[in-house]
Amino acid sequence: MATPPFTSDVEAVDALAQAYQDLRTEIGKVIVGQQEVVKTVLISLFSNGHSLLVGVPGLAKTLLVSTISEVLDLDFKRVQFTPDLMPTDITGSEILNDERHFEFNPGPLFANIVLADEINRTPPKTQAALLRQCRNAP
Repeated sequence: MATPPFTSDVEAVDALAQAYQDLRTEIGKVIVGQQEVVKTVLISLFSNGHSLLVGVPGLAKTLLVSTISEVLDLDFKRVQFTPDLMPTDITGSEILNDERHFEFNPGPLFANIVLADEINRTPPKTQAALLRQCRNAP
């Protein structure tokens, strides 16, 4: 969908505000009563940053992130960190295909939005692989 040209900065800001409200309305159909968290995660996303969601189980953290990615039509992946998780499980690996050529099989880290769940349960080398990729992200 192409963005219509705006005749003034005021018109462009009004359109942005309306789009933001439409986005919040769509998210609000699934996530109820967490307006501040939704606002903060959207600010982080739009400023090309990362978010750290901390809370007890059952606060809909995964649902929030998956809903935002669905509303924005972004690719979403969730990585459940376990003690036996290896760096290639999240970054991907080279595999030998049927034609006997190596091809890269991307891991979940190559999604638009990645939820790293329970990262504290994985070995330090796997945490380092994830953090290295986050630091190199555009």
